[in-house]
Amino acid sequence: MKLVFMGTPDFAVPCLGKILEDGHEVAAAFTQPDKPVGRHATLTPPPVKVLAEEHGIPVYQPRKLRDGTAEALLRELAPECIVVVAYGKILPAEILAIPPKGCINIHGSLLPRYRGAAPIQWSVINGEPETGVTAMYMDVGMDTGDMIGVIKTPIPEDETAGELFDRLAPLGAELLSDTLHKIEAGTAPRIPQNEAEATMAPMLRKEMGALDFGKPAAALHNQVRGMNPWPGCTCHAGGKTLKIHKTQKAPGKGVPGEILSLDPLTVACGEGALTLLTVQPEGKPRMEAAAWVRGARLRKGDRLENG
Repeated sequence: MKLVFMGTPDFAVPCLGKILEDGHEVAAAFTQPDKPVGRHATLTPPPVKVLAEEHGIPVYQPRKLRDGTAEALLRELAPECIVVVAYGKILPAEILAIPPKGCINIHGSLLPRYRGAAPIQWSVINGEPETGVTAMYMDVGMDTGDMIGVIKTPIPEDETAGELFDRLAPLGAELLSDTLHKIEAGTAPRIPQNEAEATMAPMLRKEMGALDFGKPAAALHNQVRGMNPWPGCTCHAGGKTLKIHKTQKAPGKGVPGEILSLDPLTVACGEGALTLLTVQPEGKPRMEAAAWVRGARLRKGDRLENG
């Protein structure tokens, strides 16, 4: 089929790669504008742009989709189907109506649960035992279109959102390949979503990473996992910020924030306790919690403060 691909981050790259491997014609790739990255603000292209240019695919990076320019371009390109994977922009109705075989999206959750910008992170934050990817026809709503198919996978209790991203990306490519085959053959189903089961997954904000040791250890462990790698979770030690990269649930009881053990570093929570495995002191690189404890000269009974 003649396709237009719309996507931006690493998560979308396996899907574009699979489309090319399957022999579809990609008339163009739409992606977000290049962004400054790092201390020197080096202008850096999105991963999808890099792969598209390697294969000689024309790349377009419109800042807006509602001024008519992108619509006119897409009508000229005349794709049979538009594929959207983590593009980061909402397609207006005028664009959704262009391809005769529809616009389809690969979404990183089991719809209708976790509609929105951060489905993978919220699945981990909420301690879900299972997630997956969903292929759906797009409509004007936020991830509300009819579903075509899903692939499910369990979430191990210590897996981070970043690790889950890496596992779901190839599953999304596998599902997309099957979906496009069905669309081309005219056998793709339309499965309406159950609105009664719908939940949202809003974009994460930096302040959401603040830890509250008054909460149960299980909730804090999931918060750390779900916000790794971004925005990361923090608490305070001796008036300085301490970033927490990796934790483990542990037995224990005490005043929330109280250090119950130094080896391993274990902190009391509102329910149970949390072992800190990998931390990052303010202004320093990440390190094993045991190494930080030695340098910080902490004692059993000292307290870490909320983030």
